Amino acid sequence: MNPVKSSLLRVLGTGFYIGMMTVGYAYNLTFIQIGLVDLAERQVGLSPTASAMQMTLLALMTVAAALLCGKWMNKRQPGFHIKLRIAFFIVLLQTILTPLALRVHSLSSLQVWIGMCALTLGIGIPITFSMAVDLVPRQWRGRTAAIITGSAYMLANLVPTGWSIEAFLQPLMWIMPLATVSLGILTSIDGHWLSPYPGQHRLPDFAIGRYAADGSKRLGILILLMFGVFFVDSLGFLRFLDTPRLMEDAWQATSLQPRLIIALAHLLTALIGGILYDALDVRTLFYWIYGIFALTHLMYSFNLRLDSPGAPLAMPMLYATAVSLYTVVNFALWSDLSTPANIGWNAALGVGLSGWTATFLSTALALQWKMQGIPLERHINIVDSLAFLCLLAIIAYALRSKSPSPWS
Repeated sequence: MNPVKSSLLRVLGTGFYIGMMTVGYAYNLTFIQIGLVDLAERQVGLSPTASAMQMTLLALMTVAAALLCGKWMNKRQPGFHIKLRIAFFIVLLQTILTPLALRVHSLSSLQVWIGMCALTLGIGIPITFSMAVDLVPRQWRGRTAAIITGSAYMLANLVPTGWSIEAFLQPLMWIMPLATVSLGILTSIDGHWLSPYPGQHRLPDFAIGRYAADGSKRLGILILLMFGVFFVDSLGFLRFLDTPRLMEDAWQATSLQPRLIIALAHLLTALIGGILYDALDVRTLFYWIYGIFALTHLMYSFNLRLDSPGAPLAMPMLYATAVSLYTVVNFALWSDLSTPANIGWNAALGVGLSGWTATFLSTALALQWKMQGIPLERHINIVDSLAFLCLLAIIAYALRSKSPSPWS
């Protein structure tokens, strides 16, 4: 194939993957994870305890669907066209489910809606993450993950006009139909236009991930490390959400300027994270991630002890730095641990067990601490200690390892 044409096809394929994953992550980050709480408590009228139970139900069903789909993918080895069609039906169903959220007013209808959302999210995890081996060359994956991360957080911080289910719904009313139509066109056009992509996963720079040679050995420890990151992030941020003075001049600011600054911090640090992912070993990145989380929560602890009326914008900017760094790792890591034969299962395990499981466990724990009357300052101190302990744990593991860099 002509080198120019080959490069153009790779750019187009990577661009499609970036767009698909950006919209999917922004949808999950805002409408599902944050919007569900507002939907359950304000629209349905559930208590915080009952709302947390519904979040747990969503997480458990999502993980189950992801693992079942990942197992099926490893057994059946679906091709690119099949994955593209499944992605189309997932987005189509999500497009239908999204406006239906406004019609949910009872516990039974909420649980049906949650079940359908969990099905689409769970199947979508291994299907979409596995398309990295079809579309994104190995040497581009760090930068691709950086663009996805920065773009998704830019959308999440700038597009919604508020933090309610209605505010999250407004931009999705045109984004989701557009995504559905785009995927529908791709699945129905002449196969000649897409003919190079189904075979790309056989090429060495697509098929063999950066850590694929011993990916099975690394998978468990990396899932644990990502679980810790998701857990620390959610456990801290869930309490921030219940503290207006920490949110009103930052993520929930009525003026655009603070949210724009946080969005730009996400974008810039995501791009830096993409460069670091390509240049450093995974262990070093986790040093940075846990270290920044520990520093961030320490800053919030000092702010609470001083009883300041608000929080300096530097604090959410530093928080955004840690979040962007680990999100870049999350988007690039699972394909780099895998080959086309096991990417579906590895992605289901990685994203399902580390992301969703950590989220519902931290939600339940944060709610329990709040009901027990644990003060905000103590809550943040515990989260800070957890981040620091995780940092010490991976340093200790590295020092005990015979290899100077166990994840390089």
